[in-house]
Amino acid sequence: MSEEIQKKPKLQAPKGVHDILPEDHQYFTMIKKVVRHRARQSGFRRISTPIFENTDVFARGIGDATDIVEKEMFSFSSKDGKRSYSLKPESTAGVVRAYLEHGMASLPQPVELYYIEPHFRYDKPQKGRYRQFHQLGFEIIGESDAALDVQVINLAHKINQDLEISDLLTLQINSIGCKKCRGQYIEDLKNFYYGKERSLCFDCKDRLEKNPLRLLDCKEEDCQILAKMAPKMDKALCSDCQDYHKDVKEFLEELKIPYVENPSLVRGLDYYNRTVFEFWSKAEGSQNATGGGGRYDGLVEIMGGPETPAVGYAAGVERLISYMKEKGIKPIHKDKIQVFVAQLGMVAKKKSLALVNDLRDLGIHVLGAHGKGSIKAQMRMADRFDADWTLLMGQIEVQEGTVIIRDMKKGSQEIVPFEGIMDEMIKRIGAENLDTTTIWE
Repeated sequence: MSEEIQKKPKLQAPKGVHDILPEDHQYFTMIKKVVRHRARQSGFRRISTPIFENTDVFARGIGDATDIVEKEMFSFSSKDGKRSYSLKPESTAGVVRAYLEHGMASLPQPVELYYIEPHFRYDKPQKGRYRQFHQLGFEIIGESDAALDVQVINLAHKINQDLEISDLLTLQINSIGCKKCRGQYIEDLKNFYYGKERSLCFDCKDRLEKNPLRLLDCKEEDCQILAKMAPKMDKALCSDCQDYHKDVKEFLEELKIPYVENPSLVRGLDYYNRTVFEFWSKAEGSQNATGGGGRYDGLVEIMGGPETPAVGYAAGVERLISYMKEKGIKPIHKDKIQVFVAQLGMVAKKKSLALVNDLRDLGIHVLGAHGKGSIKAQMRMADRFDADWTLLMGQIEVQEGTVIIRDMKKGSQEIVPFEGIMDEMIKRIGAENLDTTTIWE
């Protein structure tokens, strides 16, 4: 039997996904705290949509000619084969579906929502890209105003500042116009590319007919050369879109948010119009953007609702973490073990169980060794967990009503009465360092 077990292949996570180990969860926790804090300040409320939706939510919302819908979604059919479902590759379409399904149009407008959710794309695994990944995002639905576009941008900028990575990024902005002016621009774009198909990559040859705007943000070198020569959207904007974009830039300047106007910037989803923006790496450009967003005034209508303006933003959590690690930022966390309780003998073990429990109730981070290891082995364990203090008890200490306190940093120790151990540990650790947060705070 043991030989059969040894012959089985080693089990590993599927290609393109990753485990989030405790060390990385410290980053996730810090980012979530920052996002929740900024969301509360701005009046956003949290929403979670299902991990999977009817495929039509994404095909209709994102666009059935986009790379995401055509190539990157994990889809499966119901048992009877009559329905198709897909793991969500992004959240905006699902949030809009929820907005309509739950009658949020009857709420005071605009409705401000945020999320921190796992997402899934069958993308080519590469640095910083996973097939299961996490995004944070904000959506403002029900109002059209350049000030709201900038409010979303400012929220993203503040989060980048809170995480101390804003100096690694540049804000890129553009306007891709409205239906009226973008239609003529797309025709001009097609006319420019016709006859140059041989210089386009395989994907861009397909995009030329299905999604011409995506020709402008292809990462292939030959396609980038052509994109720089292509007509620019800013020359095709109608007067309303020009004024709107002017307002966006003036509001950004009022808030002292630096930006780069990028006439080639587009977004890979069909629902965007007017304002689009991304945060790019200063070192790698668009190759390692943390996130982006823009206005999507037509999406609610595409999803079956009335004409409703909206704007949003989404960022990759794993990307944010990679930048934090690049800067050597250590997340603030409360996971450190403050006290290690070592014991020897059954009588001491019983006593230590209650001691560990009482210390934890005070808000002290305590780890107790309840195996059969020697005191020496337990002390080595306390060192490995980097505990500040170790409390030692054996049969003699229990009989005498004492505890040995060892300062793990200084290597000194002293004997104190067991009855006063709680007050003594609070004094040594400091009341301000106790973890006393409750579910009601």
